[in-house]
Amino acid sequence: MGWILYLLSPRFRRYHGGNLARANFSDAALRRKAVGETGKAAMELPVIWLLPQTKAAVLVREIVGWELIEGAMAGKRGLILLTPHLGCWEVSAQYFSLRYPLTVLYSPSKVESLDALMRAGRDRPNMKSVPTDVAGVRALYRALQRGEAIGILPDQVPGGGEGEWVEFFGHKAYTMTLAMRMARARHAPVLVAFAERLPYGKGYRIHVEAMPPLLPGETPERCMNRAIEKMIRECPEQYLWAYNRYKTPAGVAVPDGA
Repeated sequence: MGWILYLLSPRFRRYHGGNLARANFSDAALRRKAVGETGKAAMELPVIWLLPQTKAAVLVREIVGWELIEGAMAGKRGLILLTPHLGCWEVSAQYFSLRYPLTVLYSPSKVESLDALMRAGRDRPNMKSVPTDVAGVRALYRALQRGEAIGILPDQVPGGGEGEWVEFFGHKAYTMTLAMRMARARHAPVLVAFAERLPYGKGYRIHVEAMPPLLPGETPERCMNRAIEKMIRECPEQYLWAYNRYKTPAGVAVPDGA
């Protein structure tokens, strides 16, 4: 499926190759493997959405760093869980919500039937999806106030006025400010996680990591991007390189050097 997309879509090839080059991943074998992993990502999403929640979660074979989640939830200040477009981000939410309440932010699809499928797969017992609008953001704040967890795709390009230009793999990318703003407002802990896709359909291994400390003069958003970069470098072939991460939202001015 990945190679079908690659061969039929010039846009896919442009973003896939361009984003890998920007991140200085020039190895040809890695680029080829990343095409296949993108196909796997496309095919596994509807399966995760359509499976009963317990059957989706049982595909997780191992968890590295789960004690970080337990420690954060024990503090009763809520938890902001950042899951970039790496590995199978959907199965992480399914697994987590079997243990703790989770509210996830998502960008509604323009295709009505696809949006209905996404909502059905994400609205489960103990798990609620909310759209990227004012009502959705309020629902995230309320979840944190209750001491619950929220899930955000931190590398999703936000709308105009909802982000700032921050370095991502050495290039300016319009980056959401919502996650770090909520962390400051609610004094909520922030963790980064991804579900590594195991070979030959053997399931997934979830990795959970703490946010790194701020460097001198660094903004919270740059720190967030740096944490995402570190996680991607651990498994670069499973990142969604074909996503237009460096696009400019309507009405946003492009900074010099971007």
